[in-house]
Amino acid sequence: MTINGGISFWYATDTTAHQPPRAPLTTDATADVVIVGGGYTGLWTAYYLKRTAPDLRVTVLEQKFCGYGASGRNGGWLYNGIAGRDRYAELHGHEAALRLQHAMNDTVTEIIDVAAEEGIDADIHRGGVLEVARTPAQLSRLKAFHTAELSFGETDRALYDATETRNRIDIADAVGSSWTPHGARIHPLRLLRGLAAACERLGVVIHESTPVTELAPRRAVTPYGTVRAPYVLRCTEGFTAALKGHKRTWLPMNSSMIVTAPLPPSVWSQLNWNDAPLLGDMAHAYMYAQRTADDRIAIGGRGVPYRFGSRTDNDGRTQPTTVNALRDLLFTFFPLLTGTEITHAWSGVLGVPRDWCATVTLDATTGLGWAGGYVGSGVATANLAARTLRDLVLGQSTPLTALPWVHHRVRRWEPEPFRWLGVHALYAAYREADRRETTTHTPTTTPLARLANRISGRS
Repeated sequence: MTINGGISFWYATDTTAHQPPRAPLTTDATADVVIVGGGYTGLWTAYYLKRTAPDLRVTVLEQKFCGYGASGRNGGWLYNGIAGRDRYAELHGHEAALRLQHAMNDTVTEIIDVAAEEGIDADIHRGGVLEVARTPAQLSRLKAFHTAELSFGETDRALYDATETRNRIDIADAVGSSWTPHGARIHPLRLLRGLAAACERLGVVIHESTPVTELAPRRAVTPYGTVRAPYVLRCTEGFTAALKGHKRTWLPMNSSMIVTAPLPPSVWSQLNWNDAPLLGDMAHAYMYAQRTADDRIAIGGRGVPYRFGSRTDNDGRTQPTTVNALRDLLFTFFPLLTGTEITHAWSGVLGVPRDWCATVTLDATTGLGWAGGYVGSGVATANLAARTLRDLVLGQSTPLTALPWVHHRVRRWEPEPFRWLGVHALYAAYREADRRETTTHTPTTTPLARLANRISGRS
């Protein structure tokens, strides 16, 4: 029997997750910096601010509990991808985007190093990332992707043919793959919980069960009191639409996951999935997966991509049709696993800007800042964003504050019902494009997918 919801598999299986909640805010308060959101972005920002400037009074306000959102529900992909790099190359030049990519490569190591320094056991295993193609059209996109990554400095990336791919992971119908060492499997919740504890050791004040209803220059308003501070940082990612005035800022895109029961050594031997690289693909409605520390496969992808009115899910509960679709996808990739028990299913939301570009911003005049719009690549990007926010708050001009995603602005999403209709139509087009490419074996991306990319702003 599949456990559906309950926030995520990571919560269900981590004994450190079920701790007494931190006290909510009970009255008006002051701070030097108030951070809204107790996920990766907010906690990393608090962590780096206190490490760099220990005398700063830093307060984090979290509407439920730290890691309730995407930070406690994601696929455990610590890797060097960042949303919007190609767009930043168009706007600011290749060299600027190259610096951004190098910063992301370094961020993977930064997180691993901090986890070791702080004694955080997050099941980290640096096996890299394997992106696989299973159709001729996907192979064309894979080769173009591989070439692009080389042009952004990934000289340590490898391109594999079908046989070499099967020797890395035996995936049905695989025709090629690209591998980068800049990736690691993690247990996302353990990283989050360890980070929160590290923040508190540094003196960060964290209030849970404290929803922020309004952000304004130098204050964050909650039902229990107002926190006033020279700097107010919005770190709410996929939950941004719940804030007053932000319904159309970032679209809360749904992503869903399932996880198998633990698999025996004989199965892993047959799958050749030995060094535990992360696994993704080149489909338009792409998938992502990891081999967990306790020998399960956790696999995710798009189900219902968006809920009307920018609503979010109820504690991760996932529609049965989505669970079935992910189960079928798992068995398609690995026919050997057909009939394997699926123990958990869950969903979460990620923040998607209208141009699909992650950003970091601080308005020195109002003290309002924010970071996010990671489009599903937030595990590492949140750390880079946090270190950049730190430098902006401290008024320092550094290589991070000169990166091209700093102070990038983007238009808002369309109002309803056009937002709902557009997103669902686009993902229907992506699924149809994947179907056509699988059945026709066309060597090029279908015009339908290219049109959807142009309309969505992804290219």
